[in-house]
Amino acid sequence: MKIHENHSLKGLNSFGLAVRARFFCELRRLGGLKSVVQWRRQHPELPVLLLGGGSNLLFTADYPGLVLRVRLQEREVLGSDGEFVYVRAGAGEDWHAFVRWTLEQGLAGLENLSLIPGTVGAAPVQNIGAYGVELKDVFYELQALDWRTAELREFRLADCRFGYRDSFFKSVEPERWLIASVTFRLPLQPQWNMAYAGIAEQLQGAEPSALRISDAVTALRRSKLPDPAVLGNAGSFFKNPLVSPSQWQGLKKAHPELPGWPQPDGPVKLSAAWLIEQCGWKGRREGDAGVYAGHALVLVNYGAATGAALWQLACTVMTAVQVRFGVALEPEPLVLPRLPCRHEGGVLPG
Repeated sequence: MKIHENHSLKGLNSFGLAVRARFFCELRRLGGLKSVVQWRRQHPELPVLLLGGGSNLLFTADYPGLVLRVRLQEREVLGSDGEFVYVRAGAGEDWHAFVRWTLEQGLAGLENLSLIPGTVGAAPVQNIGAYGVELKDVFYELQALDWRTAELREFRLADCRFGYRDSFFKSVEPERWLIASVTFRLPLQPQWNMAYAGIAEQLQGAEPSALRISDAVTALRRSKLPDPAVLGNAGSFFKNPLVSPSQWQGLKKAHPELPGWPQPDGPVKLSAAWLIEQCGWKGRREGDAGVYAGHALVLVNYGAATGAALWQLACTVMTAVQVRFGVALEPEPLVLPRLPCRHEGGVLPG
């Protein structure tokens, strides 16, 4: 497996940032992991970044270590237990292409997760979700490589500690595991999830099906989110914040129109987009770094923005929401490195 030096990542991150990796290689076969593990042991001082589709990353500087692009390809229907069908995919598979492939096989369950950018291997790290469905709802198990021992381990649902846009692989041991494949559990008797605004309207009274719901979700996402090939972005940049019921009551009293959704485990999820809009940042830009006019959760690169400039804009938006509402926003993408937030000469939490 060839390792390149001083490799451009501009075409490999959805913001289109002109950053470079000190070292870079692609993993196309599981057998190539031995070479990567050996290289890492020879360079223990250097970090390793696992790269999928590059759609959930913000580089604020060149990467000082090895960027390993995971290109493991596999699609297989494993079988059924009479209630569910089990399907396995390689970590390097394009997520949306895999979703559509499952639907073409007559399988349902992933339709609400259509058109989410990225790869299969990145999906459980982020516990991706959209239109009322999260990856954990259709997850069965995954295989991941332990960098320390070079052994493959299976992770079941409880092992992954899935949370809102979070997992064991993101928050607990983010640099230890390389996900090689993911197995999904898809229901033979699906129950359509069409509660989110717009899906039923897109169907225009037609009988629901997995393909029709996927088409509806795809149309909705395209109407709200810019195409990264045209306007650099990483999709939703900010998580919807969770607040305590008491904080929610205080916010609702002061701002009756504030949307909120009580969660089963106690907290209330707020609309980050609404908070940002109320602070006047929707559609604004600082140079080539901007907040998308079509959706306040999306930061965009209008052409020549640097990652540092985009992060500074994110910091400014987060500060505005914190000051006005007392609510802390968090970025959804991984920010590398995560620089201190600076504002008017001061340093803010970030």
